[in-house]
Amino acid sequence: MKCHVCGATMSPLVTDLPFKVSETNIVVLKGLPVIQCDNCSEYLLEDQVMERVEEIFQKIDSAAELEVIRYAA
Repeated sequence: MKCHVCGATMSPLVTDLPFKVSETNIVVLKGLPVIQCDNCSEYLLEDQVMERVEEIFQKIDSAAELEVIRYAA
């Protein structure tokens, strides 16, 4: 797969990513499978991964400002 930003090759990778899910909530997902550009670090989430991420976001504690959650497929 080619990066839509710079045209370089993209490779599968497991990494930790932060997501700002509201004005006051940040969720860090650990062990998240992504496809990342080898050149510019742009990344993509596959559809099935994004569906699981959305499920995780619906279950977060809205009172917590920062939550760290391990992604589990």
